[in-house]
Amino acid sequence: MRRAEKRQRNMPLFTPLLLAGTLSVSFSLQAEDNQRMLTSTPQPPDVRLGPLFHAVQAAKLYPDQKTFADAVPKKNPTLILSDWQMQKTQRNFDLKRFVATNFTLPAEGEKYVPPAGQSLREHINDLWPVLTRSTTQASQLDSLLPLPKPYVVPGGRFREVYYWDSYFTMLGLAESGHWDRVQDMVNNFAIELDKYGHIPNGNRSYYLTRSQPPFFSMMVDLLAKHDGDAIYSKYLPQLQKEYNYWMADADSAALKAGHASKRVVKLKDGTLLNRYWDARDVPRTESYMDDIATAQKASGRDKPELYRDLRAGAASGWDFSSRWFDKPGDLSTIHTTQIVPVDLNALMFHLEQTLAKASKVAKQDEASQRFADLAEKRQKAINQYLWYDKQGWYTDYDWKKNSVRPQLTAATLFPLYLQVTTDDHASCTATAVKAQLLKEGGLVTTTVNNGQQWDAPNGWAPLQWVAVEGLNHYGQQDLAKEIGLRFLQNVQDTYDKEHKLVEKYVVEGKGLGGGGEYPLQDGFGWTNGVTLKLMDLYCPKGVTCNNVGDITAAKPAN
Repeated sequence: MRRAEKRQRNMPLFTPLLLAGTLSVSFSLQAEDNQRMLTSTPQPPDVRLGPLFHAVQAAKLYPDQKTFADAVPKKNPTLILSDWQMQKTQRNFDLKRFVATNFTLPAEGEKYVPPAGQSLREHINDLWPVLTRSTTQASQLDSLLPLPKPYVVPGGRFREVYYWDSYFTMLGLAESGHWDRVQDMVNNFAIELDKYGHIPNGNRSYYLTRSQPPFFSMMVDLLAKHDGDAIYSKYLPQLQKEYNYWMADADSAALKAGHASKRVVKLKDGTLLNRYWDARDVPRTESYMDDIATAQKASGRDKPELYRDLRAGAASGWDFSSRWFDKPGDLSTIHTTQIVPVDLNALMFHLEQTLAKASKVAKQDEASQRFADLAEKRQKAINQYLWYDKQGWYTDYDWKKNSVRPQLTAATLFPLYLQVTTDDHASCTATAVKAQLLKEGGLVTTTVNNGQQWDAPNGWAPLQWVAVEGLNHYGQQDLAKEIGLRFLQNVQDTYDKEHKLVEKYVVEGKGLGGGGEYPLQDGFGWTNGVTLKLMDLYCPKGVTCNNVGDITAAKPAN
């Protein structure tokens, strides 16, 4: 009984019980919560609408569960709930019509069709304004969170800004000369850090309980290359807030060796590393019925724990991948919170290094040394715990089992990308990547083909850039170029056939990617950004490459 009471205390107020076919939510308490919602922190739709949200999603009225998550109530949710409670038992009640009457559903945007004969580069440059949004104001009833500056969305169903996507999108904006938009997006993320204490997964109320891979320090780096080192001191307060979010409870006496709290893991020897985490342990608002279905298949698992691991998997950006599973083909065996990820900790190393630099620029020498020491400690920990010496590559670590997880994934290249590793380890990693992950159309995400989108046969633009830049850091230019050109040719060939760029690509072969919880999305922010970076990297100086055919014979830029 005490265990159940403890879990309930840790759950958000008025979260509905989400057992299949049953709900037990106090309508009066829900109404009170809706009233508070209007004047406090935005609540996600599954909380503010409670049993009605469950009923709509369970009825599967829309092909995409995100549709109703993004719907905007036309009046106070308390009144809508009251109307629904009265009407739902009436003869001929039509739930879909009720939703249409009481909610504004998200509108499908017009698909951009490029002019005939438009080159790949021209298409990307023309897409930036198409993908730009400005939402300085939003209804209090909307799940969308307003931001003061314009921002670029990924495209398709992704109608809001996403954290880690945005860094790779910014790379392309910078290549296109849109430094004003890069500045706008950095400012937006800085304001979110000031307001929420972290950068949410996306600017939706239902994303507020988690973040994504911490690329803010990389964004500051990017902007500093254009505007100078003063940028570091300008964003030092927000860099510190980012670090405080990820390291919350690290200094707590309650965090014992061999345990974890929120996003911090303390290994048995006292080493501090990080994991992904979400503050809620219920089905994801935007993938509600998918998570309930996964929980129904899970044998003997604590459902709140499973929901937390699914949410943490979404926080990782790799939603979903065999990387997080105990059984490669079974999503219900996901244990994200039990894993210390190599990419996350490499990014945290960069954040610590950036804080050291920013503190020095701000003439805070003591703080600068402290962060430099923390970065050095993390670098040693990554090379001790996340290096799989038996096979010769970087991987994740199971902190409960005190052992590496042997699977080779594209995340193995993050220590090269963020310069955490040694020349010897980089060389071994490159050998493994070339032998197992290099495919006809680029770098494959994992060697497992199980229907999940972050597994084979898919390749993702950000991971291609991580590989190319990481390998180039350690003298592996030939492999870097091979990965970059294979992926570019894949993007070009697909564009020639489909006249669009997409979220992910098949790289075991070529073409449109698949798998996962939703159809393939067009757009696509981070693909656009990485494609421009790769095109410009492999062009001779002074030459504009409009098509991959112009690049194939070119040498890497100096």
